[in-house]
Order: sequence, then C-alpha cells, then structure tokens
Amino acid sequence: MKNSKIISNWLFLICFLLLGMIVLGGYTRLSGSGLSIMDWKPVTGIIPPLNHQEWVREFNLYKTIPQYTILNKGFGLDGFKQIFWAEWSHRFLGRLIGIVLFIPLIYFLIKKMISKPLAIRLFIFFILGGLQGSIGWFMVYSGFQKNSIAVEPIRLVLHLSFALMLYAAILWTALSVQLSNFTPTNPKKTSKFLRILLYVDSLLLTFTIIAGGFTAGTHAGRSFNTFPLMSGKIFPDGYNQFSPFWLNWVENIAAIQFNHRLLATLTTIAIFATIYAGWKTNADNTLKKILISMGWTVFIQYLLGITTLLLVVPIWAGTIHQGVAIILLTIVIIALHCSSNPKAILV
Repeated sequence: MKNSKIISNWLFLICFLLLGMIVLGGYTRLSGSGLSIMDWKPVTGIIPPLNHQEWVREFNLYKTIPQYTILNKGFGLDGFKQIFWAEWSHRFLGRLIGIVLFIPLIYFLIKKMISKPLAIRLFIFFILGGLQGSIGWFMVYSGFQKNSIAVEPIRLVLHLSFALMLYAAILWTALSVQLSNFTPTNPKKTSKFLRILLYVDSLLLTFTIIAGGFTAGTHAGRSFNTFPLMSGKIFPDGYNQFSPFWLNWVENIAAIQFNHRLLATLTTIAIFATIYAGWKTNADNTLKKILISMGWTVFIQYLLGITTLLLVVPIWAGTIHQGVAIILLTIVIIALHCSSNPKAILV
C-alpha cells in the first residue's frame, strides 16, 4: 500500500494513546479517583468546571455517594479537585482517542488512501471504542450503590478486558499495515513450535493481567504482603472457602492473589522457555531481538510485582506495574506477528 507508513504511524499513535489511557485508568483506581464524576456526558463532559459555582456543584454531587461519607468525609474542595482531575483526564483521553481515530479515518477515505476492508475494520474499532466508554460508565455506576466505596471488581475486569482486546486488535492491524509493502530478503520461516509457544505466552499474559484486575478490584494486593510465601505457606489457607468453587476466583482474597502470583510465574517461565526455543530453532535475528526484549521486560515486570506487593501497593508502584504489563503485552504481540508472517489482506 502506497501510504502504509502514514497509516501505520497513525495507528501506532492510537495504540500509544490507548496505552496511556490504560495506565491512567490504573492510577484513577489506585487513587480512588474513579467515582469523582457523578454523571456521564459523552460530549459536553469534555468541558470541566469553569468557575467556583460549578466546582461546588460537582463536589456536592460527590458528597452524596458512600465513598465520600465512608472514606473522604471532610477532605474539602481542594482534595476533591485532585481526584476529579485524574478521572476527568482519563475520560478526556478516551474522547481524544475517538477524535484521533475518526477524523483522520474520514480524511483517508476521502483521499482514497486506505482500502475498503481496512476502513470497515477501523470503523468497527471506533464503534467498539464508544462501547468501551459505555462499559466504563457501567463500571463507575456500580460504585455509587449503597455502602460501596469502589466499583464492582467484575465490572472493572470487564472494562480492562475490553481495553486489552481493542488495544491488541489495533496494534495487530498497525503491524500488518506497516509490513504491507515490506518484502524481506531471504525470509526465514518461523518454526510451528515457536509460534505455538508465543500463542501460549500471549494467553498466559492476558489471563495474568485479568487476574491482576481482580487483585486490584478486590484490593487483594493489600493482604499477604510477603513473598514467595503467603502467611508462611506456598498454597494459602482458605483458597476454596466459597461455593460454588469458581466464586473463589472473583471474591476470595487469598485465591485471587494466589492465582495472580501463579499466573505471573507461569508466564515468566513460558516466556523464557520461548526465548530458549527461539535460539534452538534458529529464529531470524529480528525475532531474536524481540524475544530478548520480552525476556528483560518480563523480568522487570516480575520484580515490579514483588515490589508492589511488599510495599502494600503504593500508587506509584501499582501504576508502573500496570503500565509495564501493557508494554510486555505489546512486545509479545509484536513477536507473535513477526513469527506468523501474516498476509496484509486488509491493505
């Protein structure tokens, strides 16, 4: 495709903004900012309070929910502004992503710079982005209920999972567009076994991030703050105290944290096994470099996870931990794309 570099750079920009939004979303959760805006105005909500009266109105609305009366009663208008700006920035970034996707898409269509199949896919991404905003409000609304001081963990994980899906889809599309005019010299076919390992890596990492969402949503990271043992045991007591059994995975603090630890460990082992396989199967140099990046990133991420746990989840550590998780996911997707050698049928 003649304009592949322009189109791919545009899509990579959207991916960068999505990564920032996911990280900012983690910060709003850790700082308790997510419930500071009491209404959902997809268009007019882009304008923040512009005078003292409007700030007072927003603050008075916030005072009506349990989070204020239980956790933040008496922290004043200045304290409210701090959490308000975090949530407003998160929502603003979501709106900005929609604009950055939609307006250039229309321009590229008018100029006939993209094909019809690619345009359809990108319009679907735009619609899914709007749906993600609705899911975000569905999540936030759960935090307004009686005796609730945070959003429901299941809704939080739904919001996170949808963001991961949208991010991965746009990133994969950007990579395909970028390679649409690239013809490698002496291409080396990646072994089927290595591709399978990369698929396993991507699945394990995705499940680990989702398990991290449950850990965050239930504040499970504030318990069992030792490593590698949990209360002196590898397998914690009370893992299966809820019935039916699956309920432990979404509500049981001990089970949720153990699952996140286990999945993180399995993901780390699987990635290093993939790196070893890459050398044994003589993968091409580009893929080897990507695999090395995967190894360093998962090593740093594992240490960040331990640090976050031992420090009882400070905001800075939790935010960085979530950000590096998305960076690791990015590298795994790039490695999988590189190994799969997909045909750029959309461009």
